[in-house]
Amino acid sequence: MNKMKKILCVAMALVMLLALAACGSSGGGSQPQPAASKIQTVVDGKLTVATSPDFAPYEFYAVKDGTPELAGFDIALAGYIADHMGMELEIIPMDFDGVLNELAAGGVDLGLAGLSPDPKRMESMDFSDIYYQGGQSFVTVQDKAELFASLEDTNKAEYAIGAQNGSIQMDLANEYSPDADIVPLVKVTDIIAELVGGKLDGAYIETAVAENYAKSYPQLAVVLEVPYDTEGSAVGVAKGNAELLAAVNAAVAAALADGSMDQFIAEANELSTGEIIEGLLEG
Repeated sequence: MNKMKKILCVAMALVMLLALAACGSSGGGSQPQPAASKIQTVVDGKLTVATSPDFAPYEFYAVKDGTPELAGFDIALAGYIADHMGMELEIIPMDFDGVLNELAAGGVDLGLAGLSPDPKRMESMDFSDIYYQGGQSFVTVQDKAELFASLEDTNKAEYAIGAQNGSIQMDLANEYSPDADIVPLVKVTDIIAELVGGKLDGAYIETAVAENYAKSYPQLAVVLEVPYDTEGSAVGVAKGNAELLAAVNAAVAAALADGSMDQFIAEANELSTGEIIEGLLEG
């Protein structure tokens, strides 16, 4: 009987030792850390995003109860990315040139402003995977639509052709309308005002943006599709930050897979037909 008790005691002791060993291994320092802890950002724990809010439905101010709020599917995607990474989000509105310059200088972590990943920009920033397949268009007013049956028709010295400074559209203007008087403007809103006011004969504008403006300004006509090798928008990422780029790509993939991106686009298109402000707010 004493022998049986000794055997039972030994067995119980072994079980306790194994349980303690198991607890020790699970409670040690080998536990996986949150992904955000490995990602270097301008401000620890915060995702700083530059945007240019003159590009509806990508980014703009929606006026709700008299108060302007940043809106657009780029803004919604920025929030999704920050949440996916477990970081606080800070969005900094600025002119489009400023988005490019701040990102190139490392002053912000990301740029979300309908950016296309062309080779020239890749020298100063990295790009995520494409999150939105867009296009490029040539826009004029209804009274001049018949003048532009092809892109060759835009290439005349007597025409004033607008494009946003520093943009892909400016590159397209220089490519397809080199003999025209190309007018660089800071904001897309300026381009629309100059078109409607008769100071421009036409302009190169991203297709979704052009179609959005045409809803609000029936005198506008989106007349030509403009070929462009890299159609689509990507997130601009501070150069050389591989961990941040990987985290952004993971968030973009998730937003596309779970239907969030489609929802963001639908909501932005709906909001952009209401009362909006495009451009930087004064003060």
